Amino acid sequence: MDAKAYANALGELRAVRDEIKKARAALAKLEADRDKRVAQLAGHAKAKAERIAPAAGLSLAEVVALAPELAPDHLTAIPAASQELAPQTPTEDVVNAPAPAPAPEVPVAGAVAPTMYPAAPAAGPATGSVPPQTPGSLPSPTSAPAQQTPPAAQASVPVPPPAAAATSQAPTMAPASEPSPPPATAPQALGGPRTLPSIPQGEEGERWFAHTPNLASTRPNFTQQARSTVFLDAATGRMVHRNQTHQLTLPTASAAEILTAVFHTLPDGVERIYITAGDPWHRDAHRYPYLRDAVAAWLNAPTPGWRTDTGRGKDRMAGHFVHPRNPVGRYQRENGEGHVEIRSVGEWFDTGGADPETIRDAFVLLWQALRHHWNDAVIMGSPSQTGRDLWTRTIPQRGQWADGYPVLSEELRGLLHATAGQGRNELLTPPRVPDQLPALFEYDRTFAYAKHTWKSPVGTPHRITATTFASWSEKEQTRALYGCGHWHVRVTVPHGWNHVGLLPAPAPGERAWHYPHAPGTTFTTWAGGAELHTALTNPLAPWKIEILDGILWEDGKPLDDWSKKLKEAWAGLAAQADLAGTPAQRTAAHLASRAVRSLLLYGIGSFAQRPRTVTGTTPRSAERDVPPDAEIIGFDEETITWQRATGFSRDPHAHPEWSAGIWSAARAALLTQRHREDNAFAGALHTPPGTVVAFRTDALYLTQPQNWPHHGNPGDYLHKGHLPGPVPAPASEEDLLSLRDAGRTSLAQARGEA
Repeated sequence: MDAKAYANALGELRAVRDEIKKARAALAKLEADRDKRVAQLAGHAKAKAERIAPAAGLSLAEVVALAPELAPDHLTAIPAASQELAPQTPTEDVVNAPAPAPAPEVPVAGAVAPTMYPAAPAAGPATGSVPPQTPGSLPSPTSAPAQQTPPAAQASVPVPPPAAAATSQAPTMAPASEPSPPPATAPQALGGPRTLPSIPQGEEGERWFAHTPNLASTRPNFTQQARSTVFLDAATGRMVHRNQTHQLTLPTASAAEILTAVFHTLPDGVERIYITAGDPWHRDAHRYPYLRDAVAAWLNAPTPGWRTDTGRGKDRMAGHFVHPRNPVGRYQRENGEGHVEIRSVGEWFDTGGADPETIRDAFVLLWQALRHHWNDAVIMGSPSQTGRDLWTRTIPQRGQWADGYPVLSEELRGLLHATAGQGRNELLTPPRVPDQLPALFEYDRTFAYAKHTWKSPVGTPHRITATTFASWSEKEQTRALYGCGHWHVRVTVPHGWNHVGLLPAPAPGERAWHYPHAPGTTFTTWAGGAELHTALTNPLAPWKIEILDGILWEDGKPLDDWSKKLKEAWAGLAAQADLAGTPAQRTAAHLASRAVRSLLLYGIGSFAQRPRTVTGTTPRSAERDVPPDAEIIGFDEETITWQRATGFSRDPHAHPEWSAGIWSAARAALLTQRHREDNAFAGALHTPPGTVVAFRTDALYLTQPQNWPHHGNPGDYLHKGHLPGPVPAPASEEDLLSLRDAGRTSLAQARGEA
């Protein structure tokens, strides 16, 4: 590009800028006119928000915000629309767990958790970062041997005895008359953090601690049927079916065009079409304000000869699944005979530009690896479906759980849904880190969740109130905190603390969390036993934990056999990738190993029973048929596209207690974890203060290199990226991801891999 072309391009760019300004001004004018008309309609005596919302293209909540007098009585019961959650691909075969009913406020008094020995010596550069404790403050961790292991650390933890077993060692509860220190105001809390639910007092709360009658996860007595599958590059039209390759012509790559071309080439039909490249649902993304709108329009466009699949028998996977990047289109012939899915292979792994033949080979290798451990293994549409189906085939046929694993009460499932977050995603910005980072290092935990499946809660849960916890001996308290539990706690950050936060606290947003770190800050939250143990035994200074309430289960191994088989399959495919003779074989084996990782990752997520939304369309001529609790997400001249959260269903495989425990352990391991074979520790707390830039699910971003051991085992920290400095501190997630990609490329080049 010469100087003249450059100047011309700048002029064109300014013209585009001006057009954007005009469009925004026009849009603002139209929205103002719409809001005015909504307010005018509200003045009609028989006006109803349910009628006005679809006409305005707004949700009920938005209409009521414009005209509060239209608020229906049931509005407060409308569940919020689901938001995108990490991990990056959707878990679609889950349902919405309702939020628990409002409960009385938790009493001020709490039972102080016992002092534990630090789990690791303080990191060299961080030693001395916390000043000695004054009399009456929290005990200093240096007063106990650094390597001493608390009693019963690895033993199975039965529910401790009732209050009658109290000893003189039991700490007393904080007196109700003594107010807690006022919480320090964290920047993330401005705007009002949400309040987490609690367990009701008395008989109402006790009723929560039971299983749902006649609902349990049981071993299936049938074999899944494989589905005929093709792999299609929507950009080039290259399609692979079994051992044959076909070339399709797809000018627009609409759903109708794909279905017509595939079934013309394969008259006998297929049941699943994996899109390997091209993302056809994004072809018209420039015409819509959000990707979801573009995807919904692509899925719901007319498909002559086909209609949306409405499901068969007990099949709950009916209707399209709208997701910005990995949607699922489900269609059936108008005569009801043929059924087919259009899916993104991105649900399973990032293809890295691999061709359809290589991706086909990856799925063949995946199936072969799974067949070594399950003789009836079948690859289903998504990794969450497949992972959970494989797990059901590891349910014991004899012994204590031969009749299945009972499902918790609806109330406890709702409580866990509202109070147990997923991976830690936190970006630390200046002044907590320098404006110019000296460098950026990425350390990613290999197959992280597989490290934390060896123990999970089973059996009937027990409620542990503050009074009960205070009545136990210190040994009993320690054993309980080592067990499988979920605890309602009041937390105080110790004075002099100058490192990252340790425990999640609710922040504004439906499922937003932040990690308070300012000395003296007090907050109330829910946390798993693994995180509480880390807060009490960290190598810098113990945090003050007051137990307000809790849920405690017996220790069990419901996921251990499943996880071991997946880890063996993953290790075998990873070794196969290292020994492959050609680049294509190496890529296929690597992708297959990534698919095994997805089976475990999203299989665990499917136990959580996350919110699920149903998407539908209604003709413009039948606006009044739009469900009153639906959110309008798009419309054109002919149809209205809407979505709404589904109600609670009797899912026999809903075990949010398992997901919550694994996520808690994974968040704790980002802070500190011990490598027994190397007698070494790794994690954020083993780095100097001010060197942590970000947490991202199972990865750490630091400004200094670390010599942490890596043997390729699940949970090991892999040095995955290095970007030499100076590096501008990322101000957003987009900035961080851009630096991450640059760092990975830089490290690969330095190693001679690219």
